[in-house]
Amino acid sequence: MTSAEYYTQCSECGANLIQDHSKGEYICERCGCVMMDQVEDFGRESNATDFEEKSKNMRASGSTSFALHDYGLRTEIAYGSKDYAGKSIDYQMAETMNSIRKWHIRSRIVSAQERRLSNVLTKINEICAAMSLPKLLVETSAILYRNYESSCEAKGKSIACMAAATIYLACKKCSVVRSLEEIVKATGVTDQDRSSVKLASKYYRMMVMEMGVFTEQQPPAQAASTPQQPSPAVSLAIDYYISKLANMAKIDTKVERLAIDIAHKTDDHLLADGKAPNGLAAAYIYIASIFLGVNILQRDVSSLSGVTEVTIRNRCKDILTNFKMTVTVKPQQVRPGFAA
Repeated sequence: MTSAEYYTQCSECGANLIQDHSKGEYICERCGCVMMDQVEDFGRESNATDFEEKSKNMRASGSTSFALHDYGLRTEIAYGSKDYAGKSIDYQMAETMNSIRKWHIRSRIVSAQERRLSNVLTKINEICAAMSLPKLLVETSAILYRNYESSCEAKGKSIACMAAATIYLACKKCSVVRSLEEIVKATGVTDQDRSSVKLASKYYRMMVMEMGVFTEQQPPAQAASTPQQPSPAVSLAIDYYISKLANMAKIDTKVERLAIDIAHKTDDHLLADGKAPNGLAAAYIYIASIFLGVNILQRDVSSLSGVTEVTIRNRCKDILTNFKMTVTVKPQQVRPGFAA
């Protein structure tokens, strides 16, 4: 008898089998013979209409997460004054439960490395929640830090700055436009304290160099033939910054499209090396607004992009000096019967 006949038919009378989900058994619908027992059920739970019903039907703790130091596979001792039957717990039992709960929390972290991992991941979750970043970026940040800690030494480094550098690296990988200053500011550091931004940028460069996150393997012949081709991530980041500034400043869509078009046509030069992408995006938007005759002040663009007006003028000078732009003006059509 094959396995398919065994699972679908009874070996005694040949009738169909019925699965009892509560007991994990396959029973014959005619003679009642139990053909299989202790069967694991990997199917879906019953439908739930609210969170309480979903919690009752849940088999375990749910899905795992890299953003938690124990991947979410843990047991929590709840706070309450009643037992499972609804009876009140006396004072001595409540004190015993508090003591057990305290030692249970302490026993989850047994080494300095686990404590450091728990602190950094907790800080990553706090920063991402404060900035309303997606769950994908939280998980990516946690994976990046776990990979870095497993290969390099993270002892003695600032927890807040390390978390900010990891989130900034995850933003680069997930194409989320967030500056390092914004991420450091979300940690609770004041604007006057620039040492945290410098330390976070140092950790970011260290993670990129030691982990080789953005290292792309390119053939030597191709690298020799096109030495000035920038990486696609650089031009893509400029597009994101231009769209972000255009949305923040509520600029017309045609200015944004022209700025992105100019950025694409001028991406074959080493113009972005060592330059902040928000400064280049502000310069592209300002040049596009001039071409289209839209009145945009440098002061407004600089306040939104986080760079000075001098930086915008210098980036505009670099773009106009290295590239030749031709503006074609379409002649205005005059309707019949009207004087020009």
